Amino acid sequence: MTEPFVLAGASQVVTNDSSHGGLAGVLANGAVVVSGSGVAWVGPEADLPSEWADARRIDLEGRTLIPGFVDAHTHLVFAGDRSDEFAQRMAGRSYQEIAAEGGGILATVEASRRAGFEELVSLTRRRMQAMLAQGTTTLEVKSGYGLSTEHELNQLRAAAAAASGLPITIRRTFLGAHTVPSDYRGDPAGYVDLVVEEMLPACHTEADYCDVFVEEGAFGVDDARRILTAAGELGLRARVHAEQLGHSGGAQLAAELAAASADHLDHVTAEDAAALAGAGTSAVLVPGASFQLRGSQAPGPMLWDAGVTVALATDCNPGTSYIESMTFVVALGVVQMGLTPEQALWAATRGGALSLGLEDRGCIVPGSRADLVVLDAPSYLHLPYRPASRLVSRVFCGGEEVDVDRL
Repeated sequence: MTEPFVLAGASQVVTNDSSHGGLAGVLANGAVVVSGSGVAWVGPEADLPSEWADARRIDLEGRTLIPGFVDAHTHLVFAGDRSDEFAQRMAGRSYQEIAAEGGGILATVEASRRAGFEELVSLTRRRMQAMLAQGTTTLEVKSGYGLSTEHELNQLRAAAAAASGLPITIRRTFLGAHTVPSDYRGDPAGYVDLVVEEMLPACHTEADYCDVFVEEGAFGVDDARRILTAAGELGLRARVHAEQLGHSGGAQLAAELAAASADHLDHVTAEDAAALAGAGTSAVLVPGASFQLRGSQAPGPMLWDAGVTVALATDCNPGTSYIESMTFVVALGVVQMGLTPEQALWAATRGGALSLGLEDRGCIVPGSRADLVVLDAPSYLHLPYRPASRLVSRVFCGGEEVDVDRL
């Protein structure tokens, strides 16, 4: 076990503990004691307890210390390339038009099925390493590019294998109901039967959550309710792709089922927001997808004001948000979505952790896991202020420093 050490000399420590003042609990000239895998003490450096006076000191030299990013919505397990679709969308074609011709999700399903298990593991691991180097210490990973029992199992197992040996923490989500595969296009009800009667029983031990894409052209509310109810009986809590391309009713379903999260929410209403707040369902917002689709951004400030727990995530996927950087997502959350810098950073750390049920992540308080990120900047405000800069200079996972240059 690593000997206790002190992170000192920080211009700011963002604790996400409001007892230190404000939402983000920013401590000027703060210090943090790390013992084992956790935080043992945090406070003004001048108040460092004498018991830690002789501990090894790491001088941050005026940099900013924040919690590790918690990315609560990703689709990392895939093969193939859809840059051609990006170019088509920039030329004016819609996501729906491309999908109707066999592109979109189905194109990635085909490429991912062709890839062997080891190739999927290798590709996914590289993405995880890139995200870790940019300060993401915990992330959610969905399946959904298999759409058969065999291939969905492969996806979930590839996610676990990719994370093995890395200090990153993952949570896995079964997304067999991502879209209806080509071989069931004439029998979507039969595919829902397959998901409920075969896929879920086979896959539930490899997942923490179950998700459904509730959208025109994907799955309706009734089918989603059936799938998510069956998943709940197997111990998987719900997450819902909701209100992305239009208003589908997915947010109200998420509230009805007390889902862990409703995600996207670009077309959410005030009524939906009130229902989500009442159900304790987090809103996981993905401004990168709206940015790349040139669509409406989710109304983050409205959801926040309604009392919904808001998280920001990358939605890293090959078609609509090939974004691995949570620092960039924070900038989008501020500049395009309208969150304050403090709200955006909280949502990208503490909000993501709460949506995944991880109480010891996304904050710097005694007893929290020592997942910490050092920004090469005097203030967290530099995240939205300098969106293209490489601000993450050091990363700690569970009290151990990660050699980001060797990832």
